[in-house]
Amino acid sequence: MAEAWTIYKEFRFEAAHHLPHHDGKCRRLHGHSWIGRVYVKGDRLITTGPKAGMLLDFQDLKAYLTPLLEDYLDHHYLNETTGLENPTSEALARWIYDYFARLELPGLDAVEIRETCTSGCLYRPADQA
Repeated sequence: MAEAWTIYKEFRFEAAHHLPHHDGKCRRLHGHSWIGRVYVKGDRLITTGPKAGMLLDFQDLKAYLTPLLEDYLDHHYLNETTGLENPTSEALARWIYDYFARLELPGLDAVEIRETCTSGCLYRPADQA
């Protein structure tokens, strides 16, 4: 039986957006205290050195997150910084996934985004579902 590990790094940010086509109050400019997670999956752990026994060092994963948060998400207007006309949780989760994919984050599996404590989205490309 093959082994597999999935690790995640949680991140938080404050950001505003509006959904221009929505038929309710989300059409207006508003903000959220967003919570996200990036999931990394693999079947081999590092075998030697200071990171032995890890799939990926959490500090290395954090290094991928820092510019994303600073340049695009935290205290930003998501309609502008992401280029998404309609930045729903679903669209934002896919946008963040694609950001990490362009950086070739090893083992990238999924991105979860929560815009409230009870509502969110998990995005994983169809070929990985």
